[in-house]
Amino acid sequence: MAREKKITPMMQQYYEVRKTLPPNTLLLFRLGDFYEMFHEDAEVGAQVLGITLTKRSDYKMAGIPFHAAEQYIGKVLAANMKVAICEQVETPQAGKLVKRALTRILTPGTTIEDNQLNAQRNHYLAAIEYDKSGFSLAWIDLSTGEFRIAHDSKPDDLLPVLVSIDPAELLLIEGTQESWQKQSHNNPVFEELIHFANSRSTSEQPSFQFDCDSGAQAVMETLGVINLEGFGIEKTHDALGCAGALLHYARETLRAEPKNLSSIREYSAKASLLIDPATLRNLEIFKSTRGLREGSLIDAINGCKTAAGARLLEQWLIAPERSIPELQRRLDSVEQFFRNPMGATELQATLKSVRDIKRILSRMQNRLRNPRELGGVRDTLLQIPELKSTISEVASSSPQAGSAVPADRPTSPLDQLLDRLHELPALTELLDRALKEELPSKLDDGGYIATGYDPELDRMLSLTTDNKVWLTELEAAERERTGIKNLKVKYNGAFGYFIEVTKSNLSLVPENYIRKQTTVNAERFITEDLKAKEKEIFHAEENSKRREEELFLGLIEAVLEESVALTQTAEALAELDVFCGWAEIARRWDYCKPELNDSDVLDIEQGRHPVVEQMLRKDSQGLAGSHAFVPNSIGISASNNQIHLITGPNMAGKSTFIRQVALITLMAQVGCWVPASAAKIGIVDRIFSRVGASDDLARGNSTFMVEMNETANILNNATENSLIILDEIGRGTSTYDGLSIAWSVIEHLHRDPETGPKTLFATHYQELTQLDKHLGRLENYSVAVKEWNDDIVFVRQVVKGAADRSYGIQVARLAGLPTPVIDRAKEILERLESDDASVTVSSPTPIPVAKPRKKIKVEKDENQLGLF
Repeated sequence: MAREKKITPMMQQYYEVRKTLPPNTLLLFRLGDFYEMFHEDAEVGAQVLGITLTKRSDYKMAGIPFHAAEQYIGKVLAANMKVAICEQVETPQAGKLVKRALTRILTPGTTIEDNQLNAQRNHYLAAIEYDKSGFSLAWIDLSTGEFRIAHDSKPDDLLPVLVSIDPAELLLIEGTQESWQKQSHNNPVFEELIHFANSRSTSEQPSFQFDCDSGAQAVMETLGVINLEGFGIEKTHDALGCAGALLHYARETLRAEPKNLSSIREYSAKASLLIDPATLRNLEIFKSTRGLREGSLIDAINGCKTAAGARLLEQWLIAPERSIPELQRRLDSVEQFFRNPMGATELQATLKSVRDIKRILSRMQNRLRNPRELGGVRDTLLQIPELKSTISEVASSSPQAGSAVPADRPTSPLDQLLDRLHELPALTELLDRALKEELPSKLDDGGYIATGYDPELDRMLSLTTDNKVWLTELEAAERERTGIKNLKVKYNGAFGYFIEVTKSNLSLVPENYIRKQTTVNAERFITEDLKAKEKEIFHAEENSKRREEELFLGLIEAVLEESVALTQTAEALAELDVFCGWAEIARRWDYCKPELNDSDVLDIEQGRHPVVEQMLRKDSQGLAGSHAFVPNSIGISASNNQIHLITGPNMAGKSTFIRQVALITLMAQVGCWVPASAAKIGIVDRIFSRVGASDDLARGNSTFMVEMNETANILNNATENSLIILDEIGRGTSTYDGLSIAWSVIEHLHRDPETGPKTLFATHYQELTQLDKHLGRLENYSVAVKEWNDDIVFVRQVVKGAADRSYGIQVARLAGLPTPVIDRAKEILERLESDDASVTVSSPTPIPVAKPRKKIKVEKDENQLGLF
């Protein structure tokens, strides 16, 4: 019988840690200067990281250098896997097993390390629960401390925010996805949730971690409060179970309580402008159709100079406001900088020197600390007095150019931001005196405390310096005494300090030299004096490093004591950055300040598409050879001219026009100025869109099914306060089917006798233009074109009245279809528009075609319109 292989104490340590880890987790086990992976972890790690798989004592192994671990960890997280770090937690001693412990589990949603985050993006971990009470959602950004919950009986009201926050990782109760799969056939919401969960890292947790009572208790303990009333949240809130699951997961991964959480807020769908997932894609709010930020709305309106400002802009777009006072505050703040461009330019120049305080604080509070980030706090605080002075000047400036500044000026919208900017002179002076100008990125490197800050540290460092001078003098003296001109005093980590003599000079070595090591070309020696001095040097260096680290931790504590004031300052700086950026964009692109109200009217004069206009400027050719964007106006209301039916040829600009109306409305409801000469915008509750032709074959949906799914969502959820844009409804099926569906959709949107959702309906179905005679709140519009020698010129002007033709063949010619195809298409069109029932080819055999459509007679019924 073969003897069972004995497990070494070190591998026993490894197995003890490994069995506690969740699935899909790589364990990095610290061995000296390397993190090692064993067995299956080694195989997976070698494949994901592109490193060599080795074998030792029948163990498969793969390792990465300790000093370069961060870049490798980033690759694992990008593959939606987790990384567990098992560290040496004591100094290794010869002959003794070093103590190791699991110090951190990094997951795609809980990483807070700077080089593993996108500075411009929020980084969310979210938890979802869907039961009979409705849809519960909680999300957290451990890198900034943002913590929010939401619950709604209608999942359609929370899906928009879930898709918008785009969490890096999702927590679900065990068995959730199987349950969703069973229900997806009857409810498209579950299909959407399954698709969403499959597109990111998902971790299933036991159901007891989603318990509402224990979740409420966990939240209160984490925030250090006895109830949640101060946050406007009841202890029985349905989403507190999800919040508790997030906190449990954060504790497990951080291996400690998250220390940067100080508040929790409730997201209310009723207080936000909702944008469903399809509209987020169709309007390219956060990503273009290519999946990039470039070409998206957020890219077009991001003028921020700081990462924190860019993340705040993203948060505002995730949950656009419906509160007119808050939106007015933002619009007025932009106006202050718009009217004072010099002040705005000065402020932006200073903001470039500001560091990402919220993320630095979060890392400090969660035990990730380095001298360079501490210096970032100092550098930011040094800018605050200048920033406050500039903002005060801007706030004091009169809104009317050239007029005198009144002594008792009215309150400026910037005043509240000024109040949230804290100078903290004592902390600023402390950090400025204690830290060197240039700082290392790692604590182990030392050399970050300034000379003169601590006399004891200065004394220790002087001993180190004096000893190194002694070594230099020793080298010179020994050369003189021995006559060995190339004798050198050296140091390495394995052998410490030694005297090196080349082999050609070994005959000159004195008797008091003690041989230490032989190399290829030289011998290495020590002396009793050198051994004693080495101990003295090591002792001085060790003491100085220990003292420097003690001082560093004291500075960290001083910073954390001011964490509330620093957080307020960081948030105010982010807002100022957004407002300055918007003011700069408004000046550069000639935007206007919209007028917001509670009416049902949307009135935009000379509006423009914010993204297309900028892309035209960048594109050397421009759309159809033009660099200029042609503006268009619109006046629409829910109770008057509710539906605008827009006809015209492809490429004329129908889709661009209806999209720009939606984007201008959205921009106004985040507080941004808009690309128009004037705009009066009644607050809307939702924006819906159905544009473009796309399929989702992976989920079994054809182009037409996607179109119908999106249309159904709109018709089932739109209210009289919504804005809808529809582009080519019904084109994914046969002509008569498509026309019938489009016709019926319009009737449905117009069904209320008094009011309905504001709707822009772009179509090629000329038959629909007859509806203006029978639907009182429908008006016909068209995109004008000019004809010349059977060619068309796109005027891109939206005018009242229906288009008389579709100009499809002319557009086909512009696209480059061969001339014979164009000529034949004209011939076929002429026949179809005549009374002929067939179209012939060069052979005598006729090709039968459907009879040409006759004009549709529209008769008005008391209850509905009919086709006869």
